[in-house]
Amino acid sequence: MESEPTADLIRAQLRRLRLHAELSQEEFGKLVHFSGSQISAIELGQRPFDRLFLRRADEVLTTGGLLTSLLRLAERYSQPNWFRPWLEAERQAQQLWCYHPTLVPGLLQTENYARAVIRADDMLSDDEVERRLAVRLDRQSVLSRQQPPKLIAVVEEAVLRRADESFRGLMVQQIAHLLECVDQPNVSIHVIPAEVSTHVGLAGPFTLALGNDSGWVGYLENQLDGTTIDKDGELTILIARWESVRSEALPHNQSALLMKEVMTSWS
Repeated sequence: MESEPTADLIRAQLRRLRLHAELSQEEFGKLVHFSGSQISAIELGQRPFDRLFLRRADEVLTTGGLLTSLLRLAERYSQPNWFRPWLEAERQAQQLWCYHPTLVPGLLQTENYARAVIRADDMLSDDEVERRLAVRLDRQSVLSRQQPPKLIAVVEEAVLRRADESFRGLMVQQIAHLLECVDQPNVSIHVIPAEVSTHVGLAGPFTLALGNDSGWVGYLENQLDGTTIDKDGELTILIARWESVRSEALPHNQSALLMKEVMTSWS
């Protein structure tokens, strides 16, 4: 999960904090369940570190989460160029409108659901799956910041019901998470019932973000990459399509009842 040159900065900070705490590599290693030689290898860049190690190091060295924050920064700037403009728009948004025809939107996915979705790409290594998962979960922190955006998400009933026997436990957990999310004043989730057979949103997922400057930005994703939309004409079309998709969905209370009914049907 490392990204240069931030990885070098993390190693340097780890060493500085360890020495400030007056801990030898052996003493520090025992506290984080590593050997002294393993700590030496990490500090010298001869052994990789991961999120779990940095989390333990933050706790032992009482850093206030400095090392894991640096890792999140490294992961953020290791994203492809086409994704970075959207990440910035998402972080600065006052409002977020999300729709996906086949999945729960990423900002509302549980860790287990997100991992299963990412792992469905069998071309990814386990390390890459976990790296992408960490980035996705980190993005969700926008919803719990001091002044979070208002998130409105539209999901398909078919998405909630798509689960074989081995996937049902994961989906029960996911729907329970959605119900917890709607208890937050800044989150609304609306379900398009299965009897709505066709609508304009089925052409593909999209998200809209309203920034602090009262300007909208859109995002479209496909199998290979994604596109940030900032042209007025294209945004006008996306906003009109959002209104159309939103109009097909059930109101807040009816959506919550439907989600509960899906969970009950599996218990």
